[in-house]
Amino acid sequence: MTIRQIQDEIIDEFALFDNKEDKYSYIIELGKKLPPYPEDCKTDDFQIKGCQSKVWIKPEQKNDCIIFYGDSDSVFVKGIVSLLLRVLSGQPAQEIATADLYFLDRIGLKQMLSMNRANGLASMIKQIKLYGIAYTSNSN
Repeated sequence: MTIRQIQDEIIDEFALFDNKEDKYSYIIELGKKLPPYPEDCKTDDFQIKGCQSKVWIKPEQKNDCIIFYGDSDSVFVKGIVSLLLRVLSGQPAQEIATADLYFLDRIGLKQMLSMNRANGLASMIKQIKLYGIAYTSNSN
């Protein structure tokens, strides 16, 4: 699936919820389903700077795509990581670097976040896109 198709799928899922509390609970559930993150990769190299919670995102290149692994010490933030990885993991580096993540606004996620959490989300997106840029440069 393309980045756009996955985002549209997520938007459809969130349309089923009537209120912020249900969306919040769903995001936590998504975080619980995130594959285990290797403990030995919980290092400064993979920790996202600027997040209120501890967040780690590790890239791995497979062919022309990047697979991401992620974790957080916050159950809600782990759900946000899960959403980002669902959209971007397994996609070509160039598409990750230039992705328009419109689903975040459409599902109302940004309205659910405090300023600190919003800054953390921006830091996660920035780092993932930087990985995309780096891997695009490496493949040229």
